[in-house]
Amino acid sequence: MQTHFGLGLLRPEWKQSIACVGTFDGVHRGHQAVIGRAVEIAQMAELPCILVTFDRHPAAILAPARCPKALSGLQSNLHTFAVLGVSAAVVLPFDAELSRMSAERFLREILIGSIRATSIVIGHDFAMGNGREGNADWLGARIPTTVVPPFEVDGSRVSSSQIRSLVDEGDVETAAGLLGRRFALGGVVVGGAKLGRKLGYPTANLARSFDQAVPANGIYAAWAETAHGRYMASVSIGNRPTVGGGDRTIEAFLIDYPGDSLYGASLDVEFVKRLRDELNFATLEDLIHQIAADVVETRQVLSNPQVSAS
Repeated sequence: MQTHFGLGLLRPEWKQSIACVGTFDGVHRGHQAVIGRAVEIAQMAELPCILVTFDRHPAAILAPARCPKALSGLQSNLHTFAVLGVSAAVVLPFDAELSRMSAERFLREILIGSIRATSIVIGHDFAMGNGREGNADWLGARIPTTVVPPFEVDGSRVSSSQIRSLVDEGDVETAAGLLGRRFALGGVVVGGAKLGRKLGYPTANLARSFDQAVPANGIYAAWAETAHGRYMASVSIGNRPTVGGGDRTIEAFLIDYPGDSLYGASLDVEFVKRLRDELNFATLEDLIHQIAADVVETRQVLSNPQVSAS
């Protein structure tokens, strides 16, 4: 998949395309249905499928105080777009200028003028332009438009806000069913208090680079991906009440990791199952005993062939 950031260097040699437009926060199964339909239409028409999205949630500009935390980062979204068969993704900077752009101008200058769309595929609740004027009816009166109906699981419409609530509650298993993949977050490994090393369970302390949703405090069985490979991991999220508390941290103990330093390295964590709440132990010995039990349970969960394959 080709990726373009902004329109400045975009010089398409195609004369026509099928456009798919949206924020696609998390690229969940509902989004995948929209994008998949666009790819199908493009393949039948023997045209490229061009996906237009934004570098941030529009609410970051329009209503910063209510801007939701992202379910996934742009890099992850782009990877999913490519897997779904998108020909090229155009990432527009959603800034004050773009927020004021009318639907007519967005259609004329960007969708038709820049990416040469002859048809558009959107989700049922999509609207573009200042004041959200460019809804499905508005678009359909101006350009052939395919509107993909809501995607439902067990009679409930899949939405980013629903998945975000599940993640906030720590229900990463249900969230995975709606996302179509495990919920994941990434970060850079930074130095911490090094208490885990003293307890015999050295952890990688993750520092995130953007405001992503984080599962509820607790202990999770997860997979950790590093440049060295993929490892089982027991992940602790919380304030570490047993050792005096403090800022909320995300710490991963990589099971069977060979021991090379991870400081400064990128680490991605896929959450599989929540094992327990964060607890306040009376002694460090009690904490060590529980960590050992968490590692055993993590191995059991992730050794399940069905879990490993999903």
